[in-house]
Amino acid sequence: MEPRSRAVFIVSDHTGLTAEAVARSLLAHFEGVRFEYLTRPFTDTEAEVQAVVEEITARYRGGGERPILFSTLTNPGLLARLETAPALFFDLFTPYLSVLEAELGQPTTPRVGRYHSIGDVSAYFTRIDAVDFALTTDDGVGEKHYQLADVILIGVSRAGKTPTCLFLGLQYGIRASNYPLAEDDFERQELPEPLKPHRGKIFGLTIDPARLHQIRTQRRPGSSYAALERCEYEVRRAEQLFRANGIRFFDTTAASIEEIATTIVQTAHLTRRIG
Repeated sequence: MEPRSRAVFIVSDHTGLTAEAVARSLLAHFEGVRFEYLTRPFTDTEAEVQAVVEEITARYRGGGERPILFSTLTNPGLLARLETAPALFFDLFTPYLSVLEAELGQPTTPRVGRYHSIGDVSAYFTRIDAVDFALTTDDGVGEKHYQLADVILIGVSRAGKTPTCLFLGLQYGIRASNYPLAEDDFERQELPEPLKPHRGKIFGLTIDPARLHQIRTQRRPGSSYAALERCEYEVRRAEQLFRANGIRFFDTTAASIEEIATTIVQTAHLTRRIG
């Protein structure tokens, strides 16, 4: 039976990433419902808010069930207008800011929409540098930069290496590279030559072969690359290589990117570069 669908609107006067992260974390507990996420970032004028209200109203009238609405708007007037939408409404900022104002004895400093400042400039550029590093050394490219890496992820193709590297850079400011294991590596059961000088930085990712088969089939249906037998072989040999070389590794099958990254940071004792 197909799960019923529910529209989820994310409305923010900035990027909406915070609101979407909270929304997805909360709604992940309801596996019987399929959620359609509709993010509306940089909504910081009356006209833009009214357009979102009208969009939500049209969705409600056309679908029967009222949408779910998460907001991080900071302008009280715009927030009040948004609340008129026929939706289950969650204001993710105001209740907490009011409590903090009372506790800290001072009002909040208004920062709305496109006029958000970078804040900690040093942290901002550390994040950008780490993301750029992950892209520069993605998929075994940029081996000459491995000495600058904080961690090097290795594993079979499609085990989650690239998104994890990008997340580590974006959220932690950690310089993460990744190296895909190939047929030659499985046969030799040795670390690839470019990795040997950096053994202490290496962390392995593995995955259930059946799940890997599903992922690869979506990418290259009917190919030998996606065949279950090949997935089983690669995963088995990769884990043997990890154990033979004393490489720490983590099973990504049922883990989110956040869980994978946190596990790597804690297990490998990495230092977070941004707060």
